[in-house]
Amino acid sequence: MLKMRKQQIYILLAIIVIFLFIAGSKIGTSPVVASRNGSNLINLKDVPVLNYHKVDMLNHALSVSPQEFEEQMEYLYKNEYTTITPDQLMAYLKYGKQLPDKPIMITFDDGYLDNYSNAYPIMKKYGFTATIFLVTNLVGHDSRFMTWDQVREMQQNGIVFGSHTVNHKSLTSLTRVQIMDELTLSRDEIASQLGKSPKYFAYPTGTYNAEIEDIVRSVGYKAAFTIQYGQVGADSDLYALERIPIFKGQKTFRSFFIRLNGAPILEGLGIVKS
Repeated sequence: MLKMRKQQIYILLAIIVIFLFIAGSKIGTSPVVASRNGSNLINLKDVPVLNYHKVDMLNHALSVSPQEFEEQMEYLYKNEYTTITPDQLMAYLKYGKQLPDKPIMITFDDGYLDNYSNAYPIMKKYGFTATIFLVTNLVGHDSRFMTWDQVREMQQNGIVFGSHTVNHKSLTSLTRVQIMDELTLSRDEIASQLGKSPKYFAYPTGTYNAEIEDIVRSVGYKAAFTIQYGQVGADSDLYALERIPIFKGQKTFRSFFIRLNGAPILEGLGIVKS
């Protein structure tokens, strides 16, 4: 009973806490909402997509410690969440193909070495998969990031890899030609290393606009992910998909709990995705 009361309090606190970081997560973005028509798709349930960066011991907002990450994965496991791939998510959004009862997608941006050394073993322990968006100029060239051999090992064990550009530059600061290079060269490098082209993309620094969405679409990506807070649903733009950013804090698990469970409440109130 006490545990239930605590959870209810945490969810109520979500309305206050999430207000504080929604503004930050929207900076530099220009979301474009496009619903898919068809009565069989409009009533799809929303799907949470978690967004991580680092799983290490650094005292940094983007770093979640291995212990904190395991606590979060254990919570998902005990609460019967099932991780899905972006292909499953797309089949659900486009065609209404059935998902598990409590689907969730786990994503990482950048391709840090700790994704392989720390996060990957924990996810395997709980039978979870994930999608990692790679900055290709850093993979195999910077000791803080994974090698291509490590990426290939993870791919062989069910981890999906997408593009996060070549150099992790804000696309809104680049020319059209530069944007095309960031999108196509990263795509081609991943295809060369892994044997197939990546289908999915995540905007570096979270910045994008309608023109950039069109370019991402034109070079062959099937969908793109933002740092816009919210869950993915029938009214989501496939080239501006929402995620739930997970950060380090004084009470990291509480923050994780609030962000995960607060999203449907805020959407129901029209505070996000209104």
